[in-house]
Amino acid sequence: MTELTSNKIKAGIIGGAGYTGGEMLRILVNHPNVDITFVNSKSNTGNYIYEVHTDLFGDTDLKFSGDISHDIDVLFLCVGHGDAKKFLAENEIPDNIKIIDLSQDFRLSPNAKINTKNFVYGLPELQREAIKSAQNIANPGCFATCLQLGLLPLAASNNLNSEVHITATTGSTGAGQSPSATTHFTWRNDNLSIYKAFDHQHLGEIGQSLNQLQPNFGQTLNFVPYRGDYTRGIIASIYLDTDLSGDEAFKLYDDYYARHPFTHVTKRNIDLKQVVNTNKCFIQVQKLGKKLLITSIIDNLTKGASGQAVQNMNLLFGFDETAGLKLKATGF
Repeated sequence: MTELTSNKIKAGIIGGAGYTGGEMLRILVNHPNVDITFVNSKSNTGNYIYEVHTDLFGDTDLKFSGDISHDIDVLFLCVGHGDAKKFLAENEIPDNIKIIDLSQDFRLSPNAKINTKNFVYGLPELQREAIKSAQNIANPGCFATCLQLGLLPLAASNNLNSEVHITATTGSTGAGQSPSATTHFTWRNDNLSIYKAFDHQHLGEIGQSLNQLQPNFGQTLNFVPYRGDYTRGIIASIYLDTDLSGDEAFKLYDDYYARHPFTHVTKRNIDLKQVVNTNKCFIQVQKLGKKLLITSIIDNLTKGASGQAVQNMNLLFGFDETAGLKLKATGF
């Protein structure tokens, strides 16, 4: 791990015009340890960043660039699935530059290498120490982050011993910036729909992590995702059979996350407004009859994407893990 706690590093962003790129910029422009060297966007080259991300007017005078500088310490790939692998195949990035990829291209172990570059799965609550010594990070998916944080303590204690049933709803930003029939306001507003039931692409990385903690885990993850009629946030309800008492389950979760600054466990009812625009995950644990009900909530663009990527960057460079991420929820 590079010790740079009192210094600044130089960051570059590929794909800065999209949702995750915009969220990355909002965090990094105020990060105490980062200078943004360039923000690459083929479609917006020469335009001011605030002309695309209008809420950044007054915060930065940077323009989008069509070039890629190697005079950086870290490169964020805020591109679509499949495009990160394509970018690295077409552009030779020096090995001394750390890469944090927000796509799904390198998350699964069989796909975690390209040329000389190996990627470590970047869920800090699962493998903080491995992240600290890594060179390249595969940032987890948004649903995958929310659901894994709801299940890791059970896997770590060998308590995933029945089928897991999951219902989770995500905001429209989870579908990316390119418009489609199911992101159009007139369709999404006052509406709710299921998609990719039992077959969501994030199930692979969730299963990979659970098996890392509980090698004999072979239970089915029954996952039904919903499209919500709001912009940001994921709320997941997870239930399974368990012999743990309510107090035992709560202590198990509370102990597991005690040293992780962004994940908080409660017995109180939780709602999305508590975490939207933050890097936090809130988890509510309840024992109802023989069922353990876990509710997990995050902001899909922050803890589920760009915020977690910055958290990984902080770990990579020896900064305070919370640097630049002490963000306040909207509340109302």
